[in-house]
Formats: sequence, C-alpha cells, structure tokens
Amino acid sequence: MFACPVCGGRLKENKFGLACKKGHRFDAAAQGYVNLLSARHDPTNAGDNAMMVAARTAFLESGHYRRLADRLAEIAVQLLKDTPDAEVVDCGCGEGYYTNICAAALPDASFYGIDLAKSAVRHAAATAKARGLSNVRFAAASAFELPFAERSADLLISVFAPVAGEEYRRVLKKGGRLVIVCPSPEHLFGMKSVLYEKPYTNKPNEYDLKGFAEAGSERLEYDITLVSNKQIMDLYAMTPYYYKTPAGGRERLGSLETLDTRVGFEILTFRKK
Repeated sequence: MFACPVCGGRLKENKFGLACKKGHRFDAAAQGYVNLLSARHDPTNAGDNAMMVAARTAFLESGHYRRLADRLAEIAVQLLKDTPDAEVVDCGCGEGYYTNICAAALPDASFYGIDLAKSAVRHAAATAKARGLSNVRFAAASAFELPFAERSADLLISVFAPVAGEEYRRVLKKGGRLVIVCPSPEHLFGMKSVLYEKPYTNKPNEYDLKGFAEAGSERLEYDITLVSNKQIMDLYAMTPYYYKTPAGGRERLGSLETLDTRVGFEILTFRKK
C-alpha cells in the first residue's frame, strides 16, 4: 500500500526493501523499516529525539497506558468487523506501542505505522519482528505527507499526534473511519499539581476535519501510581511540559520517588463522508 514519495507510484516489496516502476528504491533497514521522508525533511533530526523516544518506550512498556491500547484495539476490531483485508494506518505511531497491539488484535488486517523519528520506527519495527507480527510495516514519514495513494485506507489512527485533516481525507476511502486519541481535561493533573503553582485542566481539542462526520466519542480515565523517579521522569519527558515547565517545578518533580496522578483520554471517532 505504500506509495513512492518521489513520484507517487505504488511501491512493491523486493529483497532489498521497496521500489516503484520508475526505479525509485527505498532499502529496508536491518530492523525492517524504510525511510520514506520527502526531501524537505532532514532524517537525522526529524521528529522526537532519541532521548524522548527512549523515555516514552520505557514508560509505555511499564504498562500504565495498556488500558488505552487495549480499548483502542477493541474499537478497531469493532469498526473493521465487516471489512475483510482492511488497510490501517497509524499516523504518528512513535515507537509502535499502539500499532503493534492493534495489529496483534487484527491479524487479517494490514497495518502501517509512520512517524517522523527514525529512532522511533526503528524500535517499532524491531518490536513487531520480535513478536512475530507479519501484518505490520513501519516507515519514517510525515502525517502531513502520507506515503499512501488516494482512497487506500479503511482506518486511520492518531494517538497524541498532530492531526492532518486534509491528508486523512485524501487517503481514507469513502466511509472510512478516523480515530483520534487526545488528552481529557484531567489528564496528568497530579503531575501538573507538582509542576505548577496553579495547575490547570486541559482545554478540549478542536480539529479542522472538513469532509468528516462525528461517529462516536468516549472518555477513558483512571489513576496510576508511579513507583520510581525514573518512571516519573520518563512520563515527564514524553509530555509538552518537558519544554515549558519553570525550573522550580522541574526540580520538585525530580525530587520525587512516587507520584499519583490521573490519566485521561478522549477517544474520538469520525467517518469520511
């Protein structure tokens, strides 16, 4: 399903990676992913840096967001129950945590995870290989320049990632579904109570999704306890607060060995008209 980022032609697998009819070739890395970033992106520094990817990987593998991943997989199964051989794209997949769990739940569907960060998709592809998932492929690519043909996907997923409504509309089939996961008002309020003198709830996210109709929404919230300073700082490093917290708040958080906080997720479903 991948399309050539140079000419837009269909990419087919070969023993080296992917290639189109016009001879544009994209060799697969040892871990199995391919680099499909367009020339406007510098692959050496696109997306999250290696520190952020490592922190997010460690935190997610601790299982604190597993309830979200399992619920996302359940929703995908429900949405695709009448779609044999479905094509699914995880836009901004990061290290592939949600992609791989969803792919395991839908072995007859084909999954494609894309992210700007090569270090992230490298980990994602290696994890998929280790788990024996043959129905998922990963590529370094931008959600705003999806390497897929028009009307080729049945489902798009975006978890805590930038939302590219125009590209989603281009790539989704008519009637295809889009699932967006974003923070609920109370998400990480316990952490923000440490970071800021006046903690605040999150404002609702607004998306420019012309050509889409709302098809469902739900909120998943629960409390978690982090039991080491490393877990606390790994979570902190994967949030926007890492870049905008005053030094005093960062020092307070860095002194903790345990932290109780609520996590909350809005799961929004849309249908392409």
